Amino acid sequence: MLTRRLKTPFIAMLTLLFATLVQASVEVEPLSSKELQARYQILIEEMRCPKCQNQNLAGSDSMVASDLRREIRRLLEEGFSDQEINDYMVARYGDFVLYRPPLQRNTLALWLAPGIFAALGLLTLVTIVVRSRNGRGNRQDTEIEELSAEEQQRLARLLGESAQEQEK
Repeated sequence: MLTRRLKTPFIAMLTLLFATLVQASVEVEPLSSKELQARYQILIEEMRCPKCQNQNLAGSDSMVASDLRREIRRLLEEGFSDQEINDYMVARYGDFVLYRPPLQRNTLALWLAPGIFAALGLLTLVTIVVRSRNGRGNRQDTEIEELSAEEQQRLARLLGESAQEQEK
């Protein structure tokens, strides 16, 4: 009974703490126009946080992401185009900052790897299906040769000996 009384205020305090943390990460500073706000939203969703590995700027709470969002907001207000903002970010952070890096020599593996892996997976699947339909997919399905007369006699002797040993 006493522990239940202690748990309720503790849970309430944790809930308030998490609510303030979530509220702290919400963007509250609007841009000067709705068009800029829409462009800003698209840009921060298409750019990756350099610290968070696989999270965009819109979803990251890191200080670096906050600084980059503030920088994008500043560049938009100064009249930069989306391409100029992308070029600026790539110049500072490299192609990694873009979720869709351009098709270049150094990013070729990023673009080709999914297709290659999908083709290999499909080829493996087709091979498995064809082998199983032909009856060659399972090693237990191999033909069993019949024993010669000599092998059958030897087998009978061995089985007879083991049966006699079990009777003892």
